Amino acid sequence: MSEERVGFFTDTSVCIGCKACEVACKEWNAIPEDGLELTGMSYDNTRALGASTWRHVAFVEQPRPDGRTRLPLADGQPTAEEPAPDGGEVRWLMSSDVCKHCTHAACLDVCPTGSLFRTEFGTVVVQQDICNGCGYCVPACPYGVIEQRPADGRAFKCTLCYDRLGTGLEPACAKACPTESIQFGPLEELRERAALRVDELHRAGVTDARLYGHDPDNGVGGDGAFFLLLDEPEVYGLPPDPVVTTRDLPAMWRHAGAAAVSLLGGIALTFVLAGRERR
Repeated sequence: MSEERVGFFTDTSVCIGCKACEVACKEWNAIPEDGLELTGMSYDNTRALGASTWRHVAFVEQPRPDGRTRLPLADGQPTAEEPAPDGGEVRWLMSSDVCKHCTHAACLDVCPTGSLFRTEFGTVVVQQDICNGCGYCVPACPYGVIEQRPADGRAFKCTLCYDRLGTGLEPACAKACPTESIQFGPLEELRERAALRVDELHRAGVTDARLYGHDPDNGVGGDGAFFLLLDEPEVYGLPPDPVVTTRDLPAMWRHAGAAAVSLLGGIALTFVLAGRERR
């Protein structure tokens, strides 16, 4: 790759759930509307990532009877949280989810047309004009990010604003984020920045703060979009231990090849023995 690998660091501790990232993503990428009605699941109207939702802001409401209702922002200022109806306290966990642009991307492994490719920035992009709608990439994604549009079956997902990167601009979602919850830049620099942020939160008493997807040794070789979380990944709808779903393909092909060789050997031996019997 000719360019330094770039990605997203999403600091959920400063996400205010404004959905500016969702709007900016849709506007820049001309993504169709896919949710104008509340789903009944908190203040969410898009449910999850999909073919027409490349950014999704999750709202997770948690009762907090321990009274811990304030989190320090990056500049040291606290954010207030509202009391629960039963007299306890409520904590809102908000997080803007996106395609992870995996280091080892299973969607790339299974795409038969080359529609999915790795860009010079280390990101993974779908070329809709090449996609044949086979859908192999959908179950291959360990995060359930990719989806096909019903109209023609083509797959869609976040491109990390590939067209903007090519002209030196940052992705639309990061540009629109008012709290810098979504941070864009060189991946190694973001990882260092994220580690410092976790240390800052721990010193402030937010001991639940942890990073997700940043480790190059995780099941997908590290994510190009990783997160600072304030609870377990499952709370945010993220798999706790994602793995590249095609990791066993080489071994499977080896076993299949060995089985094929054995089968051919058996067939050949049968013909040889049959020829001897005829003599």
